[in-house]
Amino acid sequence: MINYLKGILCGIGGVIPGLSGSVLLVIFGLYEKTIAAIGTLFKNFKENVLFLFPLVLGFASGIILFSKVIDFALLHFEVATRFTFFGLIIGTVPVFFKEVKKYGFKNKYYLNTILAFAIGFFVFYINRDLFARIGDPTLFQSFLIGVVVALASIVPGLDSASTLSSLGLYEAFVSSLAHFDLTVLIPAGIGLGVGVLCFSYFMNRLLKRHYTATFATIFGLFISIIPRVLSEDCKLGFDFESLGYVLLIVIGFMISYYFGDIKGNNAKIKSLFKKHGI
Repeated sequence: MINYLKGILCGIGGVIPGLSGSVLLVIFGLYEKTIAAIGTLFKNFKENVLFLFPLVLGFASGIILFSKVIDFALLHFEVATRFTFFGLIIGTVPVFFKEVKKYGFKNKYYLNTILAFAIGFFVFYINRDLFARIGDPTLFQSFLIGVVVALASIVPGLDSASTLSSLGLYEAFVSSLAHFDLTVLIPAGIGLGVGVLCFSYFMNRLLKRHYTATFATIFGLFISIIPRVLSEDCKLGFDFESLGYVLLIVIGFMISYYFGDIKGNNAKIKSLFKKHGI
């Protein structure tokens, strides 16, 4: 049940612009085990399926249940919603970097992070208008939606929403989920399955051989996509409305930072209360 609930949160991350479900897997401490389970699915089939089933079910539930909510929020309260998402994403950065340094972090790995950031900046900003928005995707484009979602689900530094936006496919993705359009969802589902199996296999090998270098690269990609959550309408000034937006950023940051290490933060809170005799 705990993994199912975590899967729901990861699914929500899959449809929030600027966030990735795989980043949440990293934060929940489930990423390596998940990648290993998918990459070696048929070696220990029963054990891997028992572990993956609640996560996958939760992930699907999160996408299906919250896609309409997020679609509604972005349609009617876009600026407030995006600032909240921005705070949620910023709050994951310290926990993510802690995971990157888990096995040590030498100065040479900063180069991986910088290069990955530069590549991400090029992909998500310089060519952001290269592809026109697609409202009615073809069969291949629908399949590509699934492959991109799979890639973003496996690689924590990629965000499916931002990547799909760069290819002009994000609106078609959200619309197909909100209206349960099977002409798009079925080929996208096939692309998702193929992509997950292929990408998880290669990622599993990379993590076993080059853990820190891989995660340093992923972290650079992740940092590069964060500003994409804010649209051109997301501007701050010296008024009460902007103050409200700043408050939403702070609340979002606190929520994600707290849940990023809920056990450790609970221990700190208890220690603080005990220190003051509460």
